[in-house]
This record gives sequence, C-alpha cells and structure tokens, in this order.
Amino acid sequence: MPDTITITDDRTGKTVTVPIENGTFPATGVRDLDPSLFIYDPAYMQTAATKSAITYLDGDAGILRYRGYPIEQLAEKSTYLEVAYLLLNGELPDREQLAKWTDDVVHHTFIHENMRKRFVDGFHYDAHPMGMLVSAVAALGTFYNDAKDIHDKESRDKQILRLIA
Repeated sequence: MPDTITITDDRTGKTVTVPIENGTFPATGVRDLDPSLFIYDPAYMQTAATKSAITYLDGDAGILRYRGYPIEQLAEKSTYLEVAYLLLNGELPDREQLAKWTDDVVHHTFIHENMRKRFVDGFHYDAHPMGMLVSAVAALGTFYNDAKDIHDKESRDKQILRLIA
C-alpha cells in the first residue's frame, strides 16, 4: 500500500497526491489543489506545528521525552545543567564533560551591574514572572554587543551559556 494520500476537489475535479511521512502529510497539498483554500483546525487537534529531533510528545498517552529520555527519569535523576547539556548536545554529559560545562556556565552567571540596578530592580514588586523573563532576556542583548553577531557560532554559544546561567 502506498504511503500517499490523494485529495480530489469535487468542485473542479482536480486531484493531488501527497506523501505521508511519519503519520503526517504536508498541508501544501491543499495549496496545490487551490491556492485560495485554507485548512481550519481549531485547537490544532490535527496539526503538527513542527518536527523535532529534541522533543517527543504524545499528550494523549502522557509521554514526554527529551532526546529519547523520559521526562520522569530526567526530573528524578538529572540536574538542570545536565538536562541543558543534553538538549544542546544530544547526550547526557559524563563526569568530565559536566565539570567543564558547569564551570563554563558558572563563569557566565555574573550580569552587568546596570542590568540588575537599572532594569531588574525597576520591575514592580508584583510583576508577572513571565513578563519579567521575556523583558530581561531581550534587555540582555543590549548589554552584550556581541549578541547580535548571530552568524558567528562562538558568539551564539556564548549567548547560550549566558542565558542558561
């Protein structure tokens, strides 16, 4: 049996055949049928927002895995820094890798004094934590000029360390 799906527009008789890969088919098949036609999927019940090599999620079955590890295992047996390393590098760190990674992150825990004094301390005492986080992450880029050099891997890696720290 072929791994395709055929869609026929009953209005025009036009037919398109699109491939099914990993249980999904691209919505572009509908666009090929009629560019003015859109797919409506309330609450994204049948829409895959993205493909991920990092996260596997099956909410109905209660499964959440990062890089193949069940979330329960990571929550019970791994530290924040171990999981961050896993997400970035695809594997949990060994003892030596974890020591270097921890040292690298700790080295970037200090923030510019004006970031704390003039920015973070400026939030109202009952400000929503998510609003504070989003604002602070955006503001960090203004304190580190190299943050805008997004095409330089070394600079990106440094920004990752800063954000994790």
